[in-house]
Amino acid sequence: MPNSCFTKVLIANRGEIAVRIARTLKAMGIISVAVYSDSDADSPHIRACDEAIALGGQTAAESYLQADKILALAQAHGVQAIIPGYGFLSENADFAERCAAQGIVFIGPTPHQLREFGLKHRARELAQIAQVPLAPGSLLLKDLPTAISEAARIGYPIMLKSTAGGGGIGLRRCADEPALIEAFEAVAGMGARFFGDGGVFVERFIDQARHVEVQIFGDGLGKVVALGERDCSLQRRNQKVIEETPAPNLPAATRRALLASAQRLGESIAYQSAGTVEFIFDAARDEFYFLEVNTRLQVEHPITEQVTGVDLIEWMVKLAAQIPFELIAPEPQGCAIEVRVYAEEPLRHFQPAPGVLNNVTLPTGSAIRVDTWVETDTLVPAQFDPMLAKIIATGESRSAAMANLATALAHTRFDGISTNLPFLRSLLDLPDFIAGTHSTGSIDHYLAAGL
Repeated sequence: MPNSCFTKVLIANRGEIAVRIARTLKAMGIISVAVYSDSDADSPHIRACDEAIALGGQTAAESYLQADKILALAQAHGVQAIIPGYGFLSENADFAERCAAQGIVFIGPTPHQLREFGLKHRARELAQIAQVPLAPGSLLLKDLPTAISEAARIGYPIMLKSTAGGGGIGLRRCADEPALIEAFEAVAGMGARFFGDGGVFVERFIDQARHVEVQIFGDGLGKVVALGERDCSLQRRNQKVIEETPAPNLPAATRRALLASAQRLGESIAYQSAGTVEFIFDAARDEFYFLEVNTRLQVEHPITEQVTGVDLIEWMVKLAAQIPFELIAPEPQGCAIEVRVYAEEPLRHFQPAPGVLNNVTLPTGSAIRVDTWVETDTLVPAQFDPMLAKIIATGESRSAAMANLATALAHTRFDGISTNLPFLRSLLDLPDFIAGTHSTGSIDHYLAAGL
């Protein structure tokens, strides 16, 4: 469909990302089509779209992961393109191929790119070819004795990784050989069970590491731009809690090298659409190492949008529709910080807390952006990820953005169920976070100290 935009796009997702995508589609004059499970039958993401189609089923496996059903419904409703958001089918190369085979555009990277970067050990190989710094690590491990040998060569502590893992699943820090022996079958089993691939490898684990990632966007013809970096170091159980851009206390030369490495990796494969290159940053040594590539839109993409003025969804849709646009990376302005609000109980090991929200009050203001899918009387189902909202604050400086975020959280309420709001408010007072010296272990240390 060269030089003309789609008229109807199906959003193969739910929750806040479905609402966020629908907002851009509406602004572009494109009919948005929601899909929903039985558990989401009264979800606000349905009302955010122009049309809605029932998938049936209660769980993700019975609904949002039903590729056959989604494709059949897309055909029946005259859909020209499918945008997957994050999670579910967003990085499924087979699904992207099947879309193309049925004449439906998959809004995202090519199936080849999804496959190449989808397996972490292959992504490491591509990074090495593109001369992107790598942490010492192994190839795929054929058995436990090989893992023991490779770990001894690399040096403990190491991280045992599922090559197909994601979202914090399939990772295990091993301080010594007994820990590796104990973890090997468990991590391989998680990879096989959750991702259909039991392959594992090891990498050196860097204590007090920071997680810094680069947002890239490619035109599929060889041009790739880097839209700044994000620091996502405040994590719990390898899952991000607070993200910000720019990364604090990152030397200018390191930032330039980081962005150039991400751009070079994208160019090496003629990357298409939005993607994120993740790195581990060793602040003590001022060194960074390639971690992985996420071949989709990230949860934390709004902070990049807030400082660049770019609508990443609009770029993705225009590129997929072959509408010419100027692919230029604006210079980021100011600072943006995002927190993820979850329906969970921090005092009960953060277990999910589904239920009905009897009052939702959201912050407002020119420095505040809220991406959410809930409202008063929304039922938060037990079957899906319990994220309720992302609250993003901007400011001319990091301190201004932090102050705006603190004010926003003070004016936010999700009543009727337990949430992590009190926990998020407390994190803003962490000395390491205030100083911008926090690491991926900061929250665990905070919780272990009983603060």
